[in-house]
Amino acid sequence: MSILITNYDALLIVGDFNFHVDNQCDQKVKEFMNLLDSFDLRQLVNQPTHKAGHTLDLVITKGLKVDIKQVIDTGLSDHFLLLFNIEIMIENTHEKHIVKKRFFDSSATLKLTNILTNQSVYSANYNSEENVNSKVERFNTKVRAAVDIVAPEKTVKKSSSIVIPWKTQRVSDLKRTCRRAERKWRKTKLTIDYEILKVKITEYNNTVRLERRCYFSKIINNNASNPRVLFSTIDHLLNPGNSKECLLSTSSKTCEAIAVFFNQKINDIRNNIVYLPNTKDPPKPQYSIINKLESFTRIDLPDLHKIISQMKPSTCALDPIPTNFFKEVSGVLIDNVLDIVNSSLDTGVFPDCLKTAVIKPLLKKNNLDPSALENYRPISNLPFLSKILEKAVIMQLNEHLNKHAILDKFQSGFRTNHSTETALVKVVNDLRVNADRGHLSVLILLDLSAAFDTIDHNILKNRLSQWVGLSGSVLNWFESYLAGRKFFVSCGNYNSKTHDILYGVPQGSILGPLLFSIYMLPLGQIISGHNVSYHSYADDTQLYLSIAPDDPKSLDSLTQCLTCISEWMNSNFLKLNKEKTEILVIGNNGYNEAIRNKLDALGLKVKSEVKSLGVTVDCNLNFKSHINKITRTAFFHLRNIAKVRPLISSKDAEKLVHAFVFSRLDYCNALLSGLPKKDINRLQLVQNAAARILTRKRKSEHISPVLMSLHWLPVSFRIDFKILLMVYKALNNLAPSYISECLTPYIPNRNLRSSTECLLRIPRAKLKRSGEAAFCCYAPKIWNSLPVGIRQANTVEHFKKLLKTHYFNMAFS
Repeated sequence: MSILITNYDALLIVGDFNFHVDNQCDQKVKEFMNLLDSFDLRQLVNQPTHKAGHTLDLVITKGLKVDIKQVIDTGLSDHFLLLFNIEIMIENTHEKHIVKKRFFDSSATLKLTNILTNQSVYSANYNSEENVNSKVERFNTKVRAAVDIVAPEKTVKKSSSIVIPWKTQRVSDLKRTCRRAERKWRKTKLTIDYEILKVKITEYNNTVRLERRCYFSKIINNNASNPRVLFSTIDHLLNPGNSKECLLSTSSKTCEAIAVFFNQKINDIRNNIVYLPNTKDPPKPQYSIINKLESFTRIDLPDLHKIISQMKPSTCALDPIPTNFFKEVSGVLIDNVLDIVNSSLDTGVFPDCLKTAVIKPLLKKNNLDPSALENYRPISNLPFLSKILEKAVIMQLNEHLNKHAILDKFQSGFRTNHSTETALVKVVNDLRVNADRGHLSVLILLDLSAAFDTIDHNILKNRLSQWVGLSGSVLNWFESYLAGRKFFVSCGNYNSKTHDILYGVPQGSILGPLLFSIYMLPLGQIISGHNVSYHSYADDTQLYLSIAPDDPKSLDSLTQCLTCISEWMNSNFLKLNKEKTEILVIGNNGYNEAIRNKLDALGLKVKSEVKSLGVTVDCNLNFKSHINKITRTAFFHLRNIAKVRPLISSKDAEKLVHAFVFSRLDYCNALLSGLPKKDINRLQLVQNAAARILTRKRKSEHISPVLMSLHWLPVSFRIDFKILLMVYKALNNLAPSYISECLTPYIPNRNLRSSTECLLRIPRAKLKRSGEAAFCCYAPKIWNSLPVGIRQANTVEHFKKLLKTHYFNMAFS
């Protein structure tokens, strides 16, 4: 199946499988159905197909719409006859629509540079005392005029039919040459004309292969570090009908309807919040802000160059010049940009023309109704100059926050050395430790409705002033940054009216996530005050409580905590969505059912598994559902890679494998420590299939030499590699403090040689599956097994190199 699933988009598998799938208690049936789930296959027969009353004649599909019509006992066999219909949809549209586009040829960058160099962006009577709003408007006007000269906007007809992007002029000329040679041979039937035709066809085919390879290679190399763009490009080429763009009949009226809907949605959420004005924030933590941040420091040219080079090349419709060309001609614009940035920092004013966002509606899923406005997600784009200014500010704000340790210790969102993986490692470690002690754990995933969009600006200003210590021109800058925000919806060539944004932090901005974390600062103290553990990543907050067998009443503190959280959120204009808040009870003892019943009585829905930060966590912490999801997704991408594999080189194909497959195999794989080998082997199937597609090896060939030739560590070693890298960073102050606290250095009672070998103490565990799999137990165990030279590596890169060599020798020796 791991080979078959990578070669076909649609599968139909029928026959007598001799599995009684109606018997859900059979362990073999469970494993069989779990295997089908991991390959994203559906078994459709749910009634007896045998005279004995069992279901063992199965119809298994993928990518097909199959309807089981009848199951008939014909009397010809002890098996019944299954009748079903298969529906196949074929779409072929050639609708044309008009779009406006600029065409930048190979000489556009040089021409634009010459124009901007010959005429200064600012006029001759430029006034250094001019306000920052005028400077930005003058800058945009001059740059836009230069772009109009180099690449004027043209109206073109764009067809929705499939376009062959690698069909260059040379390919078209060779195709016409082949046609002429073919017509001549058919007319003369001479051998010499037939030989000429074969030569022309060979030349044409070779050219097409070369152009296709160059085209795909350019896409892959330009987006190797951006899997999202890479996937959307490849998927559009392979599946041109699967577009998630706005599918409504586009017009200015439609854009206005979408804008009103998005705006009204936020107003409705805020209006439905039961505001509690008397609810007070908890007291501020006891950190001491000796020096408040009263003014920004002006940045210099090297800092600005660094900021621009690190920015993603995303372009907004309001930008006077495409971002990629802005970066190429930044040398002649850098002084003007520096003046705008420093003027804004000095005066505490954020330019008004950079406060408008362009909203692009994006269909959430392809199978949703495109006529329903609630099925669209608003994607916000801000001007590139706005992001440069925000980046200059966030660098200084982060320095202030880190210096005074203002941010919540258990807030991992958008912070250096923090990630979703470190957050989940901490939470899962605590849950496994609780299970090892024989305790139940209740995990609650809070869901907020449009959290970033309902934030109250006055409350946020209070947080910045009272909790963060901003004052003077810095506080004025943030007040200016939040005030006067606007947006309009853009679909194709049509736009809505401009609407005001009265609430929330700017979506698509650099500062938005950090401002949200600052807004949520009091929440951590409220939760801690009820002796409930928690961890947050931006607006995703997880609460978890350990319940001892002899203390089932400890659940009361959790319910009281939820009440206080709900009251605090109402007073801060945040909507806690109880219908989407998920609860998981982890562990198994006599009080499990009683806890579930008590939570159900409170109106809280207990589930068998929940999705946290992209990882599916189940009540047994065996991550089987998560592994199945990884397998399904990975094989989907492997099928796409297999389609383009004949068109690209091995080097480019390997980049696709790393971007689409290994990124999923490696994501949060530190949580998979201590799992049974059969579960890890399912992920190993994915890696083996990727290796065969990449090297074009047959399924009968042994896989170990293939993995060795690719220098790929097997999956089990990749898991240990990730854990050990996290340990090394924790011991060298390159990881969050909550990870470092899970590890205890080994200090012998007397002076021994081992005291200088950087060993860790291994806590005792009662249960192999729970206790020994916990990060605090498993990580020290494999860390201490490493040679001393690896544990004492000087740098992270040196440690990675030594560790990979060590594991490579272990895996393939």
